[in-house]
Amino acid sequence: MSENTEHSGTTTGGGPRPEPLRYFGTTWVEHDGHYGLRRAAVAAGSLVTAFAAALVLRFAYQGLSIAEVGGFVNGLVVVMFAVCSAIAFRKTWESFTRRPSGAATEDALRGLKAIGFIGSLIAYALRCFVEAPGEQLRRAEYETAKTQYARRRTTRSGNPAHRDAKDGTARGAGRPKRP
Repeated sequence: MSENTEHSGTTTGGGPRPEPLRYFGTTWVEHDGHYGLRRAAVAAGSLVTAFAAALVLRFAYQGLSIAEVGGFVNGLVVVMFAVCSAIAFRKTWESFTRRPSGAATEDALRGLKAIGFIGSLIAYALRCFVEAPGEQLRRAEYETAKTQYARRRTTRSGNPAHRDAKDGTARGAGRPKRP
């Protein structure tokens, strides 16, 4: 069985399957398949990428200074990136614990999150110190699905031919036939 396959014990039949996470597959279920190493690598990768992005933004800011566009534009750019990064951080952090309320809101924030990508990267890195990003949400959904599946399996009447066969006889065997 590979690292990204299901580890939940329901591999041989129906039942709910865990939703894979980016960079983790389904290793978050049992915390196997180098789960801890993956979390460390994703956190380090996010922090390195955020640092590199901050350097690129610094070079862009220096370009504005060289172009002498003025203090107002320089301040506006700094405030824009700070606000967008803060909003992107908050929305990314919230997405780890609950599903988005609507696709329209996520589409409206896509440009803002693209500008504030450093905030998203930092949220991703910080979440990796606690768990795989999105693990809490997916685990809750998976546990709920497993519970509902088990409840449906136990309350289901099953095959009607086997319903009366508790003593090993087929349904209707030993009963007189109806005219």
